[in-house]
Amino acid sequence: MRSSNPVFSRRGFSRDNGYAGFDAQQVQAGTATNPYATNPYAADPQTGLPQAPARGSVMTIDDVVSRTAMTLGTVILTAVLSWVLLPVDPANINKSYGIAVVAALVAFVLAMVQSFKRKPSPALILGYAAFEGVFLGVISAATSTYISSGVVIQAVLGTMCVFAAVLFAYKMRWIRVTRRFYGFVMAAALGFVLLMVANSLFMLFGGGDGLGFRSGGLGIVFGIVGVLLGAAFLALDFKQVEDGVTYGAPREESWLAAFGLTMTLVWIYLELLRLFQILSGDD
Repeated sequence: MRSSNPVFSRRGFSRDNGYAGFDAQQVQAGTATNPYATNPYAADPQTGLPQAPARGSVMTIDDVVSRTAMTLGTVILTAVLSWVLLPVDPANINKSYGIAVVAALVAFVLAMVQSFKRKPSPALILGYAAFEGVFLGVISAATSTYISSGVVIQAVLGTMCVFAAVLFAYKMRWIRVTRRFYGFVMAAALGFVLLMVANSLFMLFGGGDGLGFRSGGLGIVFGIVGVLLGAAFLALDFKQVEDGVTYGAPREESWLAAFGLTMTLVWIYLELLRLFQILSGDD
């Protein structure tokens, strides 16, 4: 199953002719192809057990957790610093917004560069996290100042709850990541992104709320859809990490796992922030 995240989809996390993961019937039949078969520490597809003792050369859950903590920690640190150091009062708000836009563009470029690299670059990943944090800090500060001081906390707590809920559901196998699940999520994500692009273009050239997909009742519906898509992306990402650990992905792949999870969590946070902003305006 290829991940929704372009970081995973271009690297060793994708396999089986474009689909990452191993179908249960393939594993039982012994026909699954392990892309890390040349790795002496990779697991046997039939037993799921390592073929040789691990010597620190393969990815582990601890590696993913530590790299994710570093990446998210960088996002949070720069977000807090930008909130404090880049005031969003009327006299400086245009300057702050300008810095936020530039930071978002730089973060996007760094993300794309990393996505097309053959190997993960911690410097690029942490650089992405730093600039993404600047963007989130300014946007969050402006939302807290001019919309509602509580929506940022609500969005943060909501993101944590979505992550915990999806992780629990995935570990309990209530969510089964299959090819059909992947196809549905990707089709829904493509439609969602195209509608948001169209809405942005109408806002840019026509003014107002565009097609209304980000305000009012439709905005609430699309906000919920965006959060649900983010939750689905998390399930796909968890599957990629699980397969990487089980089948002996190189240890450096943990940086890609951290990168992908961070991107997904940023998506969920922004969707929740928009959703709570709309709900706050309706009160």
